[in-house]
Order: sequence, then structure tokens, then C-alpha cells
Amino acid sequence: MQADSSASSSDPKPYDGREVVVVGGTGGIGGAIAEHFGRLGARVTVAGLPAREPLPASTSVAEVVEVDVSRSEELDSLLARQERLDVLVNSAGMIRRREEFQVEVFTQVLDVNLTGTMRACVAARPLLAESGGCIVNVASMLSYFGGPLVPAYTASKGGVVGLTRSLAVAFAEDGIRVNAVAPGWIRTDLTAEIREDPDAERRILDRTPLRRWGTPDDVAGVVTFLASPQAAFMTGAVVPVDGGYLAA
Repeated sequence: MQADSSASSSDPKPYDGREVVVVGGTGGIGGAIAEHFGRLGARVTVAGLPAREPLPASTSVAEVVEVDVSRSEELDSLLARQERLDVLVNSAGMIRRREEFQVEVFTQVLDVNLTGTMRACVAARPLLAESGGCIVNVASMLSYFGGPLVPAYTASKGGVVGLTRSLAVAFAEDGIRVNAVAPGWIRTDLTAEIREDPDAERRILDRTPLRRWGTPDDVAGVVTFLASPQAAFMTGAVVPVDGGYLAA
């Protein structure tokens, strides 16, 4: 999305008339991102596996489409439905703690988290080039250090950072910006097991300077900023949203 006079930080609906696709937006961080864009005026299409619970009646999401990111043809079909696209968010992801040492599971996690992101970016490129749009990928603090129980998740999210930087350079010729967020410890279903362990939770909060868990809304606000005209000179950036965990 190019900077223009139609959207500003004081505009209550800065995304009016904008088309946003959130891949992996049926819950958790992706769901919050979709909601934020919708409340800011965008028409939001959520793509992903079925949500565990129906979206609330108050949702600002315009459409939900079931998509398996491991299948290129499904992503191609999703993007073919769009007459215009201003923002693509890649938030689809999976984690299989301890099981990821099995090669078949390792491969599956990489296929969804990393290759799935690439599939969506490639499929969306023509539409984004037409609009001067942008991509925001969801990486992780585990992009930067090792997760002993999640080698596939760690490798995939490290790959998302590298992919984001490579595509930022490659897609710049089309006027497409590509950035990412790197969430830290966020209250979602993926972290429920850890939050139920008092010792593990204490270790996390003791290291986190802001002394709390993040929320999906914390991440969503940064994503909408990266997609906005205020970030028009940002590409190839990866922004931690971790309460200072990486800095501690």
C-alpha cells in the first residue's frame, strides 16, 4: 500500500476500500489481525483451516474460506477470487512439540509454516503488484534462538525471516513491501500447555521485562502499522513483539 492522503494515523477507518487476505486467520494471532483490519475499514478475507469455534457474530471479517496452505492450487484459487489485493498476511502455522524429531513431522511443519508462506506470497504477487500492496509474514522469537522441543517450528520460523528479507528485495521491483513480525510469548492455544505449567510460566515472566504475556491484539497492532502508509519506507524488516524477551 503506497502512502497517500487518503489514509493517515488520525483516520478512524484508514483501510476503507482496501482488500486484505489473512492466511491462517481463523483464530489466535491471525484472527486478531483479521479483526483489526476489519475494524479499520478493510474488507477482510480469512483463509485457513476451519476454526475450532465459529467466529463471533460481531466479527468484522467479510468472508472465511477454507484453504490448506500445503496445496498450491488452493492458494491459487483463493487469490483468483480477488479482484484486488492490498495486503497479504501470512499467519498460518503449526507446532508439534517433541514429535518434531520425527522426520515426517519435521517435514510437515516446514511445509505449512515456511513453504506455505512462500506459496501464498508467490500466488499473491501479481495482484499486489497492481495495487502497490504489501505482505506481512508472522515469524517468531524462535527465529532467533533454538527451541529444544520444536526443531521444525524453530527452523521454519528462522526460514520465514530469511524468506521475508529475500522477497523484500525481489518484490521491490513491483513496488511490493515485505515485512514480518516476530511474536514472543503470546496467549494463544499454542502456548496453553506452557501457561498451565507454573514453573515454566514463572521462568518466562521473570525474563520478560514487561512481566506479562502478550496478547494477539498486541501483535495485530504492529501488523496493521507495517501495512500502513506510515511504514511506506520499511521493507525487509522483522519487528519483535515480545515484551522485551529477546533483549533481556
